[in-house]
Amino acid sequence: LMSMPGIGIKTAAQILLNIGDGSAFETPGHLAAYAGIAPVTRRSGTSIRGEFPARSGNKRLKNALFYSAWVASNHDPISKAYYDRKRAEGKRHNAAVICLARRRCNVIFAMLRDGTYYQPPSIVPTHEPAALAA
Repeated sequence: LMSMPGIGIKTAAQILLNIGDGSAFETPGHLAAYAGIAPVTRRSGTSIRGEFPARSGNKRLKNALFYSAWVASNHDPISKAYYDRKRAEGKRHNAAVICLARRRCNVIFAMLRDGTYYQPPSIVPTHEPAALAA
């Protein structure tokens, strides 16, 4: 876990203490719901009031994921670009960091499932036609 930007010794230990090897979760969505970073639909009878941040979940795991996402948004260029994109969409700071934490939760789940180190996503080059480039 420490190969991922924004995760240090204490944060990695907190994440591993709370989720173990991740085998208890079928999908990254289940892990995010357990951590309390997945959005929740509020319903009452026939009234559906949309998506809201979850107030439930494992508070220690949620704090560890939030803190690591916040640190990554300040120091990792890929995470910073994602954070800035969410802010440009009109989300507030905490909402943008939760979005980033949810995205990183998917990566943590895959790292634990596959037993691999963090690999930053490769940037897809834009292909320009040869006539325009010349």
